[in-house]
Amino acid sequence: MIRARGLVQTFRTRQGRVKTEVRAVDGVDLDVDEGQIVAFLGPNGAGKTTTLRMLTTLLRPTAGTATVAGFDVVAESVQVRRSIGYVSQVGGAFSGARAGDEVVDHGMLYGLSRQEVEERGKRLFQQLDLDGLWTRMPKNMSGGQKRRLDIVMGLIHEPTLMFLDEPTTGLDPQARANLWEHIRDLRHRRGATVFLTTHYLDEADALADRILIIDRGRIVAADTADDLKAQVAGDLVDLEVADAADVPEAARKLAGLTDGRADVEVDARHVRGRVPRAGRAVPGLLRELDRSSIDLDSIEVLRPTLDDVFLALTGRSLRDAETSAAAAAPDADQTPADSTQTVPASGGAAR
Repeated sequence: MIRARGLVQTFRTRQGRVKTEVRAVDGVDLDVDEGQIVAFLGPNGAGKTTTLRMLTTLLRPTAGTATVAGFDVVAESVQVRRSIGYVSQVGGAFSGARAGDEVVDHGMLYGLSRQEVEERGKRLFQQLDLDGLWTRMPKNMSGGQKRRLDIVMGLIHEPTLMFLDEPTTGLDPQARANLWEHIRDLRHRRGATVFLTTHYLDEADALADRILIIDRGRIVAADTADDLKAQVAGDLVDLEVADAADVPEAARKLAGLTDGRADVEVDARHVRGRVPRAGRAVPGLLRELDRSSIDLDSIEVLRPTLDDVFLALTGRSLRDAETSAAAAAPDADQTPADSTQTVPASGGAAR
């Protein structure tokens, strides 16, 4: 459904009189099969949205090739736009118009008749829990309702491939969970392929069949969540030793279970290490500690997370990378290195 090889996007940034060139996307290769939900994960500034804009024909690649729904994103951009649905970070509905009118106008851009769009739109409103809001203005909707309206607009022409750019950013936990169910339904009920960008670890873990992790413009991992976590050397076992004098011996015993894969860390009375198949190993460890008269205040076993995967791949936490990327983002304007590369969003799939 999506195939990209060597995608590159270079921007020029300007701060005062100083101009520099930034490689926002640096040789991205990716494959997405039909019927999958794929999460594109990475911190702000990693290249997620820039890659998405190239795949949706809104930005011409500086280098590399990509086909989406069987069409080349440069040579066959019109066919790509007709085949996909796209929900941007900022949404597409005008806040001062009636929701139904926005849906009808959007659908007619694809060459559909008003009657057909209204029938599809009202059916989608029912399916996405927007029934009764056809005449309401988006400015009078909740955040979750507005995001679901954006999805209706993206689905109105019945695409086989849906792009969602950080669809749950800014939503409260209940609205996020509700939207997750609707995203799952895109695949289960409609058979659509879904490609979503996110920087939420739990979102990627909960929704995606496959996860692509991007950092500094490059793909650093691509696999299922379970297989990515399996690359981390075991479960994290955290022992809180009751008597600080017993910490060295507790650390020695825990080190015997780490299979030589990682060092044991000591932090005050806490002893931590990664243990393969900790569920099987911990009962034996507790017996060893008891025989040595070492008491614990607590023990915690934590399964690997996607943040652990990111840390193993890049040497830093994804949450730390998120903070660093936000702090490092330039205030200056960014433009493509070749100013002719930008494809107007108003081109639409109907053109």
